[in-house]
Amino acid sequence: MEYKSSKSKDRQSFNDGPKGKHKPKERKQVQVNVGVMVPHGTDLKPLRGKTLLLFTDPDVAAPDLLKQAVEKIGTFIMDMPEGPYVLLYHDCSEVVYVPGSERPFKLSEYKKEVGKPYARITFFICLEKHYKRVDDTSDSDSEIVITTRSTAKFNQADTLRKLVPVVPAVAVEGFHASASVPKKNTTNNADCIVGSDEELDFCDQDSVASSVDSSAEDMFIDDMDPILDRRPSSDLYLPEEDYDSKDALQHRKRLCLSSAEGGDRKSENGFYWTETEKWQSSDEADVEPPLLVFTPNQNPGPQILPNRCSSALQFFQLLFPKSMFQTIAGYTNSYAAKYEERKGKLWNFISQSDMKSYVALVIYMGMFRCSSLSDYWSESQHFSLSFPAKIMSYRKFLSISIVLHLSESREDEKNILKKGTAGYERLGKIQPLYQVIRESCKSYFHPFQNITIVERMVKPQAGTGLKQSLKSRSPNMGFKLFALTDCTCGYTWDFFVYEGKSCASRSEGLSYETVMALVDENMLGSGYKLFVDKFYTSPTLFTDLLDKKVLACGPVWPNRTGYPKSVKNKLLSNAPRGTMRWIRQDKLLFVEWKDSREVQMCSSFHKAYEGDTVQRKVRQDAHRTLEEIPVPAVVLDYSKNMEAVDSSDCVTEHFRAIHKPKKWYQCMFYHFLDIAVENAFIMQELVTKENGKKPLTRKAFLQALILELTDIDSLDSAAVPLSLSSSG
Repeated sequence: MEYKSSKSKDRQSFNDGPKGKHKPKERKQVQVNVGVMVPHGTDLKPLRGKTLLLFTDPDVAAPDLLKQAVEKIGTFIMDMPEGPYVLLYHDCSEVVYVPGSERPFKLSEYKKEVGKPYARITFFICLEKHYKRVDDTSDSDSEIVITTRSTAKFNQADTLRKLVPVVPAVAVEGFHASASVPKKNTTNNADCIVGSDEELDFCDQDSVASSVDSSAEDMFIDDMDPILDRRPSSDLYLPEEDYDSKDALQHRKRLCLSSAEGGDRKSENGFYWTETEKWQSSDEADVEPPLLVFTPNQNPGPQILPNRCSSALQFFQLLFPKSMFQTIAGYTNSYAAKYEERKGKLWNFISQSDMKSYVALVIYMGMFRCSSLSDYWSESQHFSLSFPAKIMSYRKFLSISIVLHLSESREDEKNILKKGTAGYERLGKIQPLYQVIRESCKSYFHPFQNITIVERMVKPQAGTGLKQSLKSRSPNMGFKLFALTDCTCGYTWDFFVYEGKSCASRSEGLSYETVMALVDENMLGSGYKLFVDKFYTSPTLFTDLLDKKVLACGPVWPNRTGYPKSVKNKLLSNAPRGTMRWIRQDKLLFVEWKDSREVQMCSSFHKAYEGDTVQRKVRQDAHRTLEEIPVPAVVLDYSKNMEAVDSSDCVTEHFRAIHKPKKWYQCMFYHFLDIAVENAFIMQELVTKENGKKPLTRKAFLQALILELTDIDSLDSAAVPLSLSSSG
């Protein structure tokens, strides 16, 4: 017994503390971000470059989190002013309660409420006197100035500017803020030439090219619109109250939270919401809204004669005209002559046939991937590819790649002199091809009833003021395109390149104006159904689309302007899977549904629940079993119609040359080529099916197109007319 007792004491000593008690298990700390808010005109603005990582306990309360944040930032800012400070959310409301409730703030509960990982949660500290002094009544006309990033995540979306006056840079008591004003260009034209590949190419970088710490751009990247997703309107504040009084301060705090108290209020976009209005369950009947009659201006589908196109090249040249090959060859020769002259060499002019062969090789390289560009011309006896060497030498292909130009050099020189003025054309170097592709895509196809708007990213190496990032797509930077796409077949009907802050939204927000620019009811017709993601969905947009006789639906942010604020019978965070709540406001339906996480949807043409179910794996004891759970019709319809678009979006990023061009307009050329090739394949598929024949597969179509572009069709069976029922 003595032996067992001594062994037991020995084992216990390894885990005992100094007093013989077991050491408490250390709690795992989590990582959040903390930054600084400073006055910016009549508003508060995050201070650039002052966002830091903070490791803290997941159950930390607001006072302790504020203390830790002040200590953390104080270690990096030597001249940090004395407090007291307040802790703020990203919308400038004070951290007191968990949003949507009156529970005292706790980090873990806040994380659960917003549905974000800890690493993506950011808090801000602000001097209390600055927080009290800020005039909230300027919320409707103060500016959020956002510039483009210079390093990388088109988001999730997005570089905007609110309708506001620009406020000069000021130093704020220890925190040095700088306004986004253009920097004076002190370099001459020669200094703008970058590298051998960039000679005779003017600098395309904007004078303002970095805003990595801009909170509004972070919202854009998270699929949020800084104009639509913001704190409550200052119109709700009581004008007769003293702003600096304790009562007024508490009043502002309450307005920043979703209160359970009754009363009618009017949001900034004119929507009335009633806090006592009740969310309905799936058992309560909903009235199906009247649907608009689908009356397109043209018959949906390809707008060509059945016998006009019989080959892959003919379909392709509908969208990428034959004359465009000659035009690009001319622009390239003009630019290359100056390029070679600087090096004391002569340029061997290329022809229209050379440009067609070059395009054919670009498509070929998208089908057959090699580790480097030179591998396509490898002379290895066993591992070489014979096709590229038959078409064009490696030196010639590389030369064209370096000097490929899409606009007249003299016009570029004139345009660069206008930089900084209203007459400067930011897309001047792609304008000829850009307009031709857009018009061709709209001329030879009319969308079916279901359409959507998607974002695409073109990734360059060069730095320009047009670059954006998309968190969900890629960590790399690139150029953002917004495209209106057909949900039935994935055809890109219209698109435009986002030009950045100088051409950003001035009133309703970028998301609203993007949709209104692409959805042209005069060309489309009425009765269309538009499916959009969270970045675009808003009650204001859907109501205005109804006025244009266009229906719409999509997921929506619960903090978006116009979203119902009622908490009566609202969907609980711990509700079982398949639980739903709905509420109808005027002509719009709002639905909350619990899947693996909460889903919020808005629609102008769906009924709340039509008895649909979906299979989900549900854990029971130690096993997972498939169960049928209720699903709202809007969720089912949205998922079904976005599938074709997702696959088409991936294809437009696949067939791309292996080399990475340094010039931004060359990157756009390859993406326009992707769009033309994919749209040509879709039209071939639809037309051939209408004729009762079997269409070519994508691979067979691309092979046929390559051979026809290079005039190699005598020995290869792949270059057969599309009128034959070949499956490739």
